[in-house]
Amino acid sequence: MKKKITLRQMTLTGLMAAAVYVASAFLQIPIPTAIDNTRLHMGNVMCLLSGLLLGPWQGGLAAGVGSLFFDLTNPAYIASAPFTFLFKFLMAWLCGRIAAGAGSRRSLRFLAGSLWGSLLYVILYLGKSFAEHYFVLKLPLEAVLLTLSQKALVSGINAVVAVCVAVPLGLSLQPVLRKILLTE
Repeated sequence: MKKKITLRQMTLTGLMAAAVYVASAFLQIPIPTAIDNTRLHMGNVMCLLSGLLLGPWQGGLAAGVGSLFFDLTNPAYIASAPFTFLFKFLMAWLCGRIAAGAGSRRSLRFLAGSLWGSLLYVILYLGKSFAEHYFVLKLPLEAVLLTLSQKALVSGINAVVAVCVAVPLGLSLQPVLRKILLTE
């Protein structure tokens, strides 16, 4: 039996996609690396929040679409757009999947989902960067590892900030969101 998605759910997914885009585009600090660039940004906060509030599928879609639009509107990232869509989708999907699970307290599920979602994203992002620079561009291993170490540091900071902000925000907003969705 297929569950129908309501207009409110579609609207919330679109709003979260817009929040992901805005947080990625306007709440950022670009950081040059040895080969290309990376950045501190708040987009991952909104990706995790999408998974926490909307669940795995709608949250994943919001995170993927919002991040995709950021990449498509930024010449520095346009070539990465398909990967970004997939990686951010998976980040929010895993976060939402764990957070929506049964068992332990909601706060622990939110924390675990956010941690695992962030970790998955960092692994995918660094793996793609390594493959792109070493296998595709055929850059020297030393340069690739230097860039990866810089990206790993910034990605780690992004992940910690995303978890520290998304979990309390999600815990605060979820009861309100439930009321909104139940009053249809």
